[in-house]
Amino acid sequence: MSSAVRYPLGGVVKNTGHIPAILIADDQPDVLESLRLLLKPEGYRVATADSPAAVAGAVSEEDFDVALIDLNYARETTSGAEGLELIGTLQALDSTLPVVVMTAWGSVEVAVQAIRLGARDFVEKPWDNDRLLSILRTQVALSRALRRGLRLEAENSTLLMKDAPDIIATSAAMAPVLELIARVGPSDANILITGEHGTGKEVVARRLHAVSARAERPLITVNVGGLPEGVFASELFGHVKGAFTDAKGDRIGRFEMADGGTLFLDEIANVPFDQQAKLLRTLETGELERVGSSKTTTVDARILSATNADLRSEVSDGRFREDLLFRLNTVEIRIPPLRDRREDIPLLANHFLGRFAHKYRKSLVGFDGAAATALERHGWPGNVRELAHVVERAVLMATDESIKADQLGIGGAAGPTAAPLEEMSLEEVERVLVQKAMRRYNGNVSQAAQALGLSRSALYRRLEKYGL
Repeated sequence: MSSAVRYPLGGVVKNTGHIPAILIADDQPDVLESLRLLLKPEGYRVATADSPAAVAGAVSEEDFDVALIDLNYARETTSGAEGLELIGTLQALDSTLPVVVMTAWGSVEVAVQAIRLGARDFVEKPWDNDRLLSILRTQVALSRALRRGLRLEAENSTLLMKDAPDIIATSAAMAPVLELIARVGPSDANILITGEHGTGKEVVARRLHAVSARAERPLITVNVGGLPEGVFASELFGHVKGAFTDAKGDRIGRFEMADGGTLFLDEIANVPFDQQAKLLRTLETGELERVGSSKTTTVDARILSATNADLRSEVSDGRFREDLLFRLNTVEIRIPPLRDRREDIPLLANHFLGRFAHKYRKSLVGFDGAAATALERHGWPGNVRELAHVVERAVLMATDESIKADQLGIGGAAGPTAAPLEEMSLEEVERVLVQKAMRRYNGNVSQAAQALGLSRSALYRRLEKYGL
């Protein structure tokens, strides 16, 4: 007996997501044909298989809304053992796929056993057309609701920054950035956003997504440089139950979560070299396999990426693939450091003042003259992120309606950095050393990390820890 899988139009057809797809499995050609003739006028796309192996192969190759399977495939066999084993196989391949079993009249006990093993419903042969169609409609609806629920659950576990952020900038240095956002934002082009640590690369990514045709779909953000190598593939591509020790169930990866929307890959320069090929393949083809699965899934996500590293130097030094850089860098948007856009400092400072005053329920009207001068003269090695932290601290320290210079903790003002070394805690000393290294190297994380004897990722963790 053959194990062929028969598809309409003579080939595999990917599920478009609109036409319900039903996989029918039976070893009798007349049964398959009768069901195909019944379901096709009802708007279903039908694929057929005549053996358990063919069923498993079909489900491995594409997604179905329901599998309608017979319990017996060998002639003169009525035990249902093949079908019961097949239910377990389908559960392992796709735990969201509803299985409806067909059984001969008088074998209801076997059907009940199938339900216990995970089948959603059963029909007796010969079937009642109306009852069968009702069961399939119900299972298609439940299947799609379950899959939407899994997607929403995954999306809700990630910060989906859907609101379009304002880019506060009037300086000449920021004019090219704003122009590029307006020009390429509405497209589907992959964008590489570069600039020093803390310059606002994520804000630019959110703006690009918000002005695109994908704005109603999710923006998924992942710090790829911060992913341990052992979970890199699982985080980006997902995994199936049992793929590894802690894989207790199926999990959707970030690419699938971003399907139809935008995927923002932050700290792209820190992707381990041996993982870059996997990333490149998905960027080139849109295809991926979850860890532990051989089924290929196609996703449509726009890719935004960001780094403060010089990727061309990384390519020259053999740490970054040139073909991956070409794929990411259709257009590059470089954000200038805050020291090169000083006209924006008062605007940004007042913006953060309003935000944090509201957050901490304080009535503040602005900065006094000395505080404003200190803000404008500061070197801002941590750029806009450092400015936000400085203003937040000042709001917490404020005792009247205006921020004073000594409440900023910069430019020689009182604060942990002004204390004698012997009076500082170990964390305060570390913070001072990190801050001085970042200033010495003008915010270049690679150079500062090398000077401190740290890896780039270790320095990133300390910058985040100390709000630099």
